[in-house]
Amino acid sequence: MEKSIQIRHAQTLRAMHDRRHLLLLPNAWDAGSARLFAARGFKAVATTSGGMAWALGHKDGEQAPLADTLVVVRHMARVLDVPLTVDFEGGYGATSEQVGESVRAVIDAGAAGINLEDGTAGHGPLRPLDDAAERIAAARAAATAAGVPLVINARVDNWMHPQADPADPLGDAVARGRAYLAAGADCLYPIGLSDPATLKAFIDAVDAPVNAMARANAPSLDALAQLGVARVSTGTWLSALALGAADKAVRSMLETGGFAGLATDFGYRDAQALFAD
Repeated sequence: MEKSIQIRHAQTLRAMHDRRHLLLLPNAWDAGSARLFAARGFKAVATTSGGMAWALGHKDGEQAPLADTLVVVRHMARVLDVPLTVDFEGGYGATSEQVGESVRAVIDAGAAGINLEDGTAGHGPLRPLDDAAERIAAARAAATAAGVPLVINARVDNWMHPQADPADPLGDAVARGRAYLAAGADCLYPIGLSDPATLKAFIDAVDAPVNAMARANAPSLDALAQLGVARVSTGTWLSALALGAADKAVRSMLETGGFAGLATDFGYRDAQALFAD
């Protein structure tokens, strides 16, 4: 990707976080899904670390090698004419310096934005606040050095793994969010926080763009916007749906000996048409 285009994509993605309009992001797992979402009219596309890891033959949680992940990011960036923001998990680095190096690599692969989480790999406990903030600062420094105004979405994992949460998850999450913003984050993602009242309290306390996850029983986009949510992403749900549809079809073949489960309103020609140009 040309540097000028990538910079423009990052600037465009940043403008989408002005909180005047809610940003809805589908999470892609490969170039085909990324192209599909852009073709359907989404103004930006995110990745799902889980979906990408499964497609690469690994569990989620930084189990997929960074080099393999970057190849997928490059393929996605190549087929998109909209900004791409990458779920970069914990930053692929044991130290903040290594996180900076990895962030520079994902920028080189074409990312206009990234997610960075403050939980440890493998769904472990939360990182100490200072350590997590240093990793965000390293990511921001890498982006500045690269000359790309990367949009950093800092994930706040207090509700992701309750067994690792402090006694006051909201208070701790707010303190973390403020520290991450001071370190260079642009948006906060209290993943797993689904209670509307608590979500609004978090949004009001941090006064920054906040990301919420879509799910089947989540409030509507209008309701989330009323709470002050600035960004909604689908996480692993779309990739899981794709696997679920394939699972249902093959189970039907094995159980019935028939192929009715292969019926679809999106076929070969539709997929080919995504890449017509």
